[in-house]
Amino acid sequence: MLNREQLEDNEALILADYAALSRNQQGRLYPESESSYRTAFQRDRDRIIHSAAFRRLEYKTQVFANDEGDYYRTRLTHTLEVAQIARTMARALRANEDLVEAICLGHDLGHPPFGHSGEDTLNKLMQDHGGFNHNYQSYRVVTELERRYPQFTGLNLTRDTLFGLAKHETDYNLSERAGLDPKLRGTLEAQIANITDELAYNAHDLDDGLNAGLIEPGELAELEIWRLLCDRLRYTSYPTQLDEIARHEFIRELVGVFVDDVLVTTTAQLEEVKPTSPRMVQEQGANLVCYSGAMHSMEKSLKAFLYENMYYSFRVVRMKRRAERFIEQIFTTLVADPRQLPKECQTDLKTYPLHRVVADYIASMTDRSAVLEYRRLFDPLMRP
Repeated sequence: MLNREQLEDNEALILADYAALSRNQQGRLYPESESSYRTAFQRDRDRIIHSAAFRRLEYKTQVFANDEGDYYRTRLTHTLEVAQIARTMARALRANEDLVEAICLGHDLGHPPFGHSGEDTLNKLMQDHGGFNHNYQSYRVVTELERRYPQFTGLNLTRDTLFGLAKHETDYNLSERAGLDPKLRGTLEAQIANITDELAYNAHDLDDGLNAGLIEPGELAELEIWRLLCDRLRYTSYPTQLDEIARHEFIRELVGVFVDDVLVTTTAQLEEVKPTSPRMVQEQGANLVCYSGAMHSMEKSLKAFLYENMYYSFRVVRMKRRAERFIEQIFTTLVADPRQLPKECQTDLKTYPLHRVVADYIASMTDRSAVLEYRRLFDPLMRP
């Protein structure tokens, strides 16, 4: 049996100088003795997987609501796909796989039901009360809102994992809210998690859009990335129809193209900078984990295409508007009469402001529990 010290020794032998080593982890908010057979970052990963917030991701929307069909990504399957791709990148770059995986598995724990429309609605409702951002909510879930231990709230993750979650790229000033230096960039592990999140949802949202019929293959010929994929897969003309096998082939190739480009570009960056510690990575003026200029342009064009043709398609917009009504009416009703909140939320009112407690309660819901709560509040034939 390998003990923790031997696992840490193996990391020191295999990982690069710029990688975050478990033996050098920056401690936890509440001191604990470490595991005898798991590294600190492996323990972080395990705590996230066993959390209630992680289990709820199974029934939270990625793009399509959970009841739209069995094939489409949920917030959970997206999270697992991000973690898988990120581990591949971390291994190739000799970064710490376990830390990367922990950050990836925790990055969406704070996402409310109904995807980004749920987040946008909560942010609007909370505008005068500190706003709402799913990245910061994920941070709060693992530091405050998960209740599993008698000694502390949250999961008591290492500061390294918390830093990786806090440095997830966002317009929201999360670093300062989390008490971190906003001038420091994420570690290489945090940067890998960040770029993989975007990489995964671009590729897999395209897959879901094609499968749903919201996007026709012929429409993609306008994109340089699609033309590149057709060339790599030896298509003599741009396809106007794709069967299931061909669709999988294209999406698999797209992920491979993205990953290859990130690895080649990041390796060149590392060879130029020659960082000898994780701190050197964080002190750079820009992320070292990135696309080449050409691939970045293609990725932006794909994202713009998805916004125009999928995220604003009539089916998705209808789901968004429905979600907005559900969340807005639940929120305003509970704020108007907080006695309707569950018992555990009533207790939270002693610690947090009313609007934040209601937002936390709604953010913790799955799509179906939000619909059920709506019915309990407004359907006269539904038991409270």
